[in-house]
Amino acid sequence: MLLVGHGASKGVFVTTSYFSNQAQQFARKAAHQRVILIDGEELTRLLVRYGVGVRTAGSIELRRIDENYFESSE
Repeated sequence: MLLVGHGASKGVFVTTSYFSNQAQQFARKAAHQRVILIDGEELTRLLVRYGVGVRTAGSIELRRIDENYFESSE
């Protein structure tokens, strides 16, 4: 594996597609290395969550009663 050749003990592989079953099994069984696989679906979730490459299309404003406003100053 490439990670071993570069002295790494951890790695992240990202694709906009998906990982085959064999790739997922290989990542799970990597003996002395931690390998994270991020497929297109997870990548999309992360981009939206952290606001990378996305634009807000709309928003909702929520209002609540300010009880302090209505309290008397006596």
